[in-house]
Amino acid sequence: MPSVREPAKLPRTLGLWSSVALVVGITIGSGIFRSPAGIAQKVPSPLLMIGLWVLGGAITLCGALSLAEVAAALPETGGIYAFIREGWGRQPAFLFGWSELVLIRASALGGIAVVFGEYLLRSFGVDPVEHVIGARALSAAAIAFAALANIRGAKVGAAIVGVATWMKFSALALLVLAAFALGSGHGAAISHLTTGTGSPIGVGAMGLAVVSILWAYDGWADLSFASGEVKEPHVNLPRAIILGTVAIIALYVLTNIAYLYVSPVEAVAKSPLVAADTMFALFGRVGVALVSMFVMISSFSSLNGSMLASPRVFFAMADDGLLFNAIAKVHPRYKTPYVAILVAALLGMALVMSRSFERLTDTFVIAIWPFYALAVAAVYTLRRSRPDLARPYRAIGYPVVPALFILAVAAFVINSFVNDTVNTVITFALIAIGIPIYYAFFS
Repeated sequence: MPSVREPAKLPRTLGLWSSVALVVGITIGSGIFRSPAGIAQKVPSPLLMIGLWVLGGAITLCGALSLAEVAAALPETGGIYAFIREGWGRQPAFLFGWSELVLIRASALGGIAVVFGEYLLRSFGVDPVEHVIGARALSAAAIAFAALANIRGAKVGAAIVGVATWMKFSALALLVLAAFALGSGHGAAISHLTTGTGSPIGVGAMGLAVVSILWAYDGWADLSFASGEVKEPHVNLPRAIILGTVAIIALYVLTNIAYLYVSPVEAVAKSPLVAADTMFALFGRVGVALVSMFVMISSFSSLNGSMLASPRVFFAMADDGLLFNAIAKVHPRYKTPYVAILVAALLGMALVMSRSFERLTDTFVIAIWPFYALAVAAVYTLRRSRPDLARPYRAIGYPVVPALFILAVAAFVINSFVNDTVNTVITFALIAIGIPIYYAFFS
């Protein structure tokens, strides 16, 4: 049994707007620039495609509105891990941390970094398809740089995210405005938003499209991982989570409308670099170079934000005796969980050199969203088991809103088992390996 010791503390350095920027900065990464093509292939109907983006946003908002209650009541480093531990016990919390270690965070870091490396090469006029090794090496270097920046201090990491967040938010807003203002002179048409290919669309295809959409929306919960470093967390955590999520939903829906306004849905389906193709239609090659630079900045900002938030899970687990104590070490000068950051970085670098973007992102979504549902469900268990717990924010729409989120996650997981069986079974099998490991070393 691990020895009990006084928990290590991290300084609270993140204010409200730094926290909002972190939510937005982590979320706007690679998904909005790369996912629409795959979604259009599965759902070749513009109205239905936009509807699914709204649905994905609604699911995400239900989760944010519910999780904000738990985050405000339990503003602890580790976020989702701490919420599951308090709501469901140590074993489920360990399984989440184990999944973060072997699947979730490394897949996320790898998926984001892949897009950064590809677009960095593209911004210099180099085709990343012809230089795969170079793109992956740049991706690994980006992970390493983000790790060093965040070891230097949360303020440094948050500052990088904050500056880049407003740049890429502005870039997407510019794309939307340019599409509607200039698109009519470049072949854009309202009919693009209403005319599909006429191909039949199955429920299973829509479910898989939602998985891709949820990758793009992911990031709304990551601020909770750094809850122990947010100033006035009882007030700022729920505000930042909700404000950041609402802003993302509005921007994503408008961006997809802009894509489909400029190009018909069949063209979007054939365009993995849909943002670049949209800008090419509006501005020519200058637009392609500009958007490539913005996507590169966007991906790196998301990578850096994820690196800032996620290693806190390993830090919190080790602090609880559910991982080796060395992982909880705080840097004597910079006061950051440097060992946990290095672990996350090394795993991410290993995966980015060995797996494709699609496999990385699919694994991430299937692995982490059931744990989001478990954390949201802690709203119910904590209200019963700890009725006297201070709750400065109470979930809007309780008990219906949390239930809608949980049911939505259950539905897309079941759909993934049916329509993406091999990948889903492998993902859950790797998670289940954590059960005997828990009983062997940490029970």
